[in-house]
Formats: sequence, C-alpha cells, structure tokens
Amino acid sequence: MIIFGTKGYLHQLAMLTLVCGSCGNPAAHALRKRVTKFTLFFVPLFPVSTKYATQCTFCGAEQKLVKEQADQLLAQGDGWQQGGPSYGTPQGQQGHHGQQGQNPYQR
Repeated sequence: MIIFGTKGYLHQLAMLTLVCGSCGNPAAHALRKRVTKFTLFFVPLFPVSTKYATQCTFCGAEQKLVKEQADQLLAQGDGWQQGGPSYGTPQGQQGHHGQQGQNPYQR
C-alpha cells in the first residue's frame, strides 16, 4: 500500500505598511507565501504549487499576487525598514505628510 497526498506550508515573508485596496486605510499587511508539497509516506518531496498574497491587518482583506509582485514588495519592504518613506512611495521622494524618511507610526 502506498500512502501519498499533499501538505500546505505558510511562510510569512514580511510585514509592510501599505494602503489597503479594500478599506483604504494605511495599515500593516502581511506578505505571505503558501507552498503545497507532494508527500509520499508523510514525507514532503517537492512543491506542487506556490502562491503569494498580502493580508490587511485592519480589515482582513487578502489580495493575491504573482511572484514578481511579491519580490518587488519584498525589495521595497527592505528599503522601508531601513528608514525609507512609508505608504509605497519610492525612496528619494517625499512621504505621506511631506516629511522624507519618517514613518508616522513610529515615535
């Protein structure tokens, strides 16, 4: 008898401050990667599917992403955590209130 199936794994890649497309609030969003692996005798062997999504911590809305979008958000998130502007503005431009490099949620 052969026992096979699938098992899902959820990895949180980053917490990003973004404006939610559903509720419109600037809130933390969890960037997550969901990997489904094929298992044989309860041993995960290889990934069958990989999906990316962000989830708003304010309203709970989830937005599905493709890998390229997730990679771009992850790269931007690294810049934000190093003191860059918030709300998705590229580095070098002014943030939400005209103050460059300041996050309104940090004191």
